[in-house]
Amino acid sequence: MEIIASCPPRLPLSEVGRYAQRIESLGYDVLHVPETIHDAFTVAALAITHTSRLVIRTSMVVAFPRSPMLTAYAAWDLAKLSAGRFQLGIASQVRGNIVGRFSTPWSDPVARLGDYVASLRAIFHSFQTGEPLEHTGSHYRFERLQPYFNPGPIDHPAPQIWTGGVNAEMCALAGRVSDGFVCHPTSSHPRMLERRILPALARGAREAGRDDNGPAVVVGPYPLIAKDSRELARVRRERRAELAFLYSTPAYRRQLEEFGLGDLGAALSDMARCKDWANLADLMSDDVIAMLVPQGTFEEMPGILGDWYAGRCSGIVINVPDDSEHDDLYRLLVDQCRGIPAAPA
Repeated sequence: MEIIASCPPRLPLSEVGRYAQRIESLGYDVLHVPETIHDAFTVAALAITHTSRLVIRTSMVVAFPRSPMLTAYAAWDLAKLSAGRFQLGIASQVRGNIVGRFSTPWSDPVARLGDYVASLRAIFHSFQTGEPLEHTGSHYRFERLQPYFNPGPIDHPAPQIWTGGVNAEMCALAGRVSDGFVCHPTSSHPRMLERRILPALARGAREAGRDDNGPAVVVGPYPLIAKDSRELARVRRERRAELAFLYSTPAYRRQLEEFGLGDLGAALSDMARCKDWANLADLMSDDVIAMLVPQGTFEEMPGILGDWYAGRCSGIVINVPDDSEHDDLYRLLVDQCRGIPAAPA
């Protein structure tokens, strides 16, 4: 099983290199770079230049506000800089953010993201081979790339393209076009995998006539881990507000609905609309969190994650706290969790 950490969204740029080195020293395979308050490509470059083995994967770059050409240039540079350790994760984000936060038009996100991936692959091919760039799709058209603007080939394959999403059609799209798929933290429970995500991925792979097993699948349950039960209670309290915020987004309610908690999702959304951020966490009870998130001590967690995910995915996101007090325990945990059987490649 591939073991993955996620770079803290608010980590200052000056600390990214040191953090990436720490993750590499703990034995992790991959570092995910989110895009929240920093440009993900800038963070990825800092992580790459301070590590030698760790795979750096954006998870996820917001696609639509950027031209595929600009994304391709950034990804190509990072692939070359890392000697092949960079992987490009892109996603659509939700309409409210695309329109209200990025001032970008919103239209047919599944087809648009599919054409975005096709554009990237066409551009990468032209970069690598020097052949003329010709792509005409449902949303993007590229027909001009003079030699002056072509960065030229790199000494390894083009970056893998990963996507994410929560609804069935976005999952099916990943099955058709993606090298890998990252499950959202609100869609990473085994029940969601078995009933919704994996069937949709398989459907997309069949539609595309893929001759492999479809995209690799990474889950992001962000398990709650502590040294003992008292510390676990503290960690749970700290996570409560983040979970409440995530589930207040209507698009992320599906996992709540799967467990018969649709009313909770509606209540969280109502509070978010009223900007009642301070009280969101009050609705996330310990019982609800226990239902949705794996939690336990360091000794218990490999068995718990094995029960949840063995044979169902190829990677698991296990974050580390800001302090390094338990790094020895995390190093052992990573090593033990790597032995969980992964889904067939």
